[in-house]
Amino acid sequence: MTDIAIVGAGMAGASLAAALAPHASVLLLEAEARPGYHATGRSAAFWSESYGGPLIQPLTTASGPFLAEQGFLTPRGAIHLADAGGERALDALAGEFTTVPMRPLDRAALEAAIPGLRPGWERGLAEPSCADIDVAALHAFYLRGIELVSDARLLRARRDAGRWRIETSAGEFEADVLVNAAGAWADEVAVRCGAAPLRIRPFRRTMAQLRIAPPAPPGLPLVVDASGRFYFKPEAGGRLWLSPHDETPCEAGDCAAEELDVAVAIDRLAAVVDWRVERVEHKWAGLRSFAADRLPVYGFAEPGFFWCAGQGGFGIQTAPAAAALAAALLLGRAHELDPTPYLASRFGCA
Repeated sequence: MTDIAIVGAGMAGASLAAALAPHASVLLLEAEARPGYHATGRSAAFWSESYGGPLIQPLTTASGPFLAEQGFLTPRGAIHLADAGGERALDALAGEFTTVPMRPLDRAALEAAIPGLRPGWERGLAEPSCADIDVAALHAFYLRGIELVSDARLLRARRDAGRWRIETSAGEFEADVLVNAAGAWADEVAVRCGAAPLRIRPFRRTMAQLRIAPPAPPGLPLVVDASGRFYFKPEAGGRLWLSPHDETPCEAGDCAAEELDVAVAIDRLAAVVDWRVERVEHKWAGLRSFAADRLPVYGFAEPGFFWCAGQGGFGIQTAPAAAALAAALLLGRAHELDPTPYLASRFGCA
């Protein structure tokens, strides 16, 4: 028996488990053979205060000191890039984030930062605080010392006399509180627990690792299209990670990159820089899960059933602050961040 059972051992579940562990006994139940397989392990691995919008930014900013102090961040910097059609979006971005340090870049500054930049990209915004995240190390840090049962797919759970009886493919467990941190499977888990689903939907995001000529400079910043059509960043050995910034509705499962999406990404890259793509070395896709308002969901939906889901593509960069906030809500404690935008109760549940 345990105080709190968390379904899902990706970054959301693992970070919450670590935040709760000093205060209660915690059990992580993971459906896959290894945790973090579908989303955490397929992340683009960057920390950007502007990524996700103004209501995600407080969670990201509050997570920065912990991530930096623990050595999980490496400075990278980002450039938000605009062509003629993206200038309005670039101006909106600059106006949205008054507390995030940004500075405008003209064509000369862009050419200095992005070798081979094609004509037509005349304006940009630098976001110097952007950094790479060591996702694997962060995830392992949170899992350290936590009781984890893998290959434990939830079959059903019911609440009886104030405790959850949890049936999984790895056996039966009991807990006072059940936390739904199941990512793309969050609604399915809710239904199997007799709770109302919140219409959290999974989406596919495509990534490709390219060998390019000339090789990507190691100091190249993360480059993000202000209009949301691509982003790319350098990787070891002069490789490039490239995404078409897609969000394709899909079923929860082991998703894979589709050839068309990779081709679209490469075509968009060719319109930005004059680099030659020599080879697609690796391609993959990860799952991003959103509630209807694209904000995470934290809080009790009904007695003993707690949501920690809907983190979209921002769950890694917000993990320290989000886990602390969710733990405070679960334990009935105060937290310095306002939880109101993220509460499960906004959907009409308890």
